[in-house]
Amino acid sequence: MKKAAIIGSGIGGIASAVRLALKGYDVTVLEANNSFGGKMHQFVLDGFRFDAGPSLFTLPHLVDELFRLAGRTPSDYFTYSRLNPITHYFWPDGSRMKAWADPTRFAEEAEQQLGVPAEAVSQVLARSARLYKGTADTFLHKSLHKASTYFSADVLKALGCLPDLGLATTMHEANAARFTDSRFVQLLDRFATYNGSDPYQAPGTLNLIPHLEHNIGAFYPKGGIYAIARSLVTLAEELGVTFRYNERVERITTKGGKVTGVATARGAYEADVVVSNMDVVPTYRKLLPDQQAPERTLQQPRSSSALIFYWGIRREFPELHVHNIFFSESYKTEFEHIFRHKTISPDPTVYINITSKAEPEDAPPGCENWFVMVNVPHHQGQDWQQLIAVTRETVLKKLSAMLQTEIAPLIACEQVLDPLLIEQQTSSYAGALYGSSSNNRMAAFLRHPNFSAALKGLYFCGGSVHPGGGIPLCLLSAKIVGDLVENETM
Repeated sequence: MKKAAIIGSGIGGIASAVRLALKGYDVTVLEANNSFGGKMHQFVLDGFRFDAGPSLFTLPHLVDELFRLAGRTPSDYFTYSRLNPITHYFWPDGSRMKAWADPTRFAEEAEQQLGVPAEAVSQVLARSARLYKGTADTFLHKSLHKASTYFSADVLKALGCLPDLGLATTMHEANAARFTDSRFVQLLDRFATYNGSDPYQAPGTLNLIPHLEHNIGAFYPKGGIYAIARSLVTLAEELGVTFRYNERVERITTKGGKVTGVATARGAYEADVVVSNMDVVPTYRKLLPDQQAPERTLQQPRSSSALIFYWGIRREFPELHVHNIFFSESYKTEFEHIFRHKTISPDPTVYINITSKAEPEDAPPGCENWFVMVNVPHHQGQDWQQLIAVTRETVLKKLSAMLQTEIAPLIACEQVLDPLLIEQQTSSYAGALYGSSSNNRMAAFLRHPNFSAALKGLYFCGGSVHPGGGIPLCLLSAKIVGDLVENETM
């Protein structure tokens, strides 16, 4: 039986393990931490449960597909429901809006609350759907670095969409050209943060992202986001995958232009296939120090990171839902601070995820578990302790004003996650959540491919490589790896 070694048990690594096991490989997953999940883990603090990392779940069929490939019924392992509304939006001028799951109702809400023509909103969502359907099979489901990708029927569909993809304009320019209301433009621009980018630099192509949330839907998995990883690990173990925790890979072993396995402090693991779910930068710098690294790719500008306050709140807020956004006064200023000045804006947009809205048992009675996040730059030598202290006070002041309630006295317990800790805990280079940013029109092609051109048998999955970060794209990276392995080694 052929053997596969997977470095890291983030969602991409787990999904790759499932796919390779189904192809007949004896799969071993090696994880430096004491459990699976990577950024997708959970913790409990004084009776409050928190998902520590990702909080939004879209394209659930990509998870279901793994169970069905294994001949299982997905709902036997985990279940989810569609959120409605998806997000509650708050603006500094007092405006509020609910993003309803139904696209028509969402458009009507935009007209009623912001004065944005419902027809124009519907047209934008329809355009986003058309372009996504025309391009996803080529640009997300396949390797962009294989010639075979460009000799398929799917490419013809993608080529037909190119004139409307917005490659020649920025995301913000495209949105501002369609809508005069700055609040709704800000709502659309925020989707750049889904891959850690700047809407004032990123190409208009990213305006496909709203389709995932507003046409297909946002979902809540029972048990929280962590339940996705837990259910897939259960499936992987049923398929014979071995998970080894607290075992950090120190080197990818090679011979004659081919991988031969991996080495840890405990010993060597022979493998015909090695899949790195580790960030591509430390993969080369630490695990392949003797190999020539693709410097142009590794030196691409990094994505943004996050500063997260996990707060147990001694009160319930009926005006809040699972996902909540409190916008800044000036989005442009906010992103200039992140990407140009490499610091945190004095007026950041604040995102609050409250899973106890969906599962009350995630917090004690009468309380809520707040995952409070602001977008921040990746680590470049900043004084994070000072930035954390200042930003905490800024966030408390902002939320207290917009919710007309003093928040600080309601905090029963607290934990903090910053870019330095993100890097330490997940090996994400400089704490960048999504590897490289998408702040130029060729970003998709400049991401590292899912395979090594220099070492046969070496593959890459996860948020730092093609097609990008976030749960759906990490799952798609595993799909691409599985297809590549099948085509190239079997």
